[in-house]
Amino acid sequence: MRKIFSFCVLVVLTSSFYGFGQSTNKAAVEAFEKGIKAQRSYDLNSAITNYTKAIELDPKYMNAYYNRGLAYDNLKKYDEAISNYTKAIELDPKYAAAYNNRGAAYRKLKKYKEALSDFTKAIELDPKFALVHYNRGVVYDALKKYDEAISNYTKAIELDPKYAAAYYNRGLAYANLKKYEEALSDFTKAIELDPKYANAYYNRGVVYKALGKTKEANADFAKTKALEM
Repeated sequence: MRKIFSFCVLVVLTSSFYGFGQSTNKAAVEAFEKGIKAQRSYDLNSAITNYTKAIELDPKYMNAYYNRGLAYDNLKKYDEAISNYTKAIELDPKYAAAYNNRGAAYRKLKKYKEALSDFTKAIELDPKFALVHYNRGVVYDALKKYDEAISNYTKAIELDPKYAAAYYNRGLAYANLKKYEEALSDFTKAIELDPKYANAYYNRGVVYKALGKTKEANADFAKTKALEM
């Protein structure tokens, strides 16, 4: 049975990996480029092997650490991912994407304090980074701090008005505060932006039901079922 107002959109990585080397060591760059090729083919273990070789040849190869962190992240090896993002940050303390991704890894380990710290730092470095505002909102949601979550989703939407997931998650936060009209508005906007957003239909149906609008609720539940077939 689906949980009412359950979250289905979680913290998001800055998933594009870096294709430009920052090394003067030709062999290190070659290994790095092999790592990128393997990562694009989702051969993550080979990617890690090649990034590791690049790092051995050039221990200050920042992007190799970052990309290796992404590969570990995709393998759900979050401690290893954190270690690599941390090294990338040591080499470039203004690396907002690395802070975002380390925060995402901390979030998956339910280390919320560390996650908030990293997302906040990423926002300080790049205030227009919509994804990080969204991610910080997800952490506040996990802590049941819904007003703070709404504030962060709202900022993400201001920066990216077509951010369907931010509308959806803000709708969930409003619903948890029993602000049903605001929740309906956000779920509807998420659906406008993504007509196949099954969970938005479902949770809009839950809100309609809470408001006693049975006909509208049943229509949304039917749409959800059709999309999930």
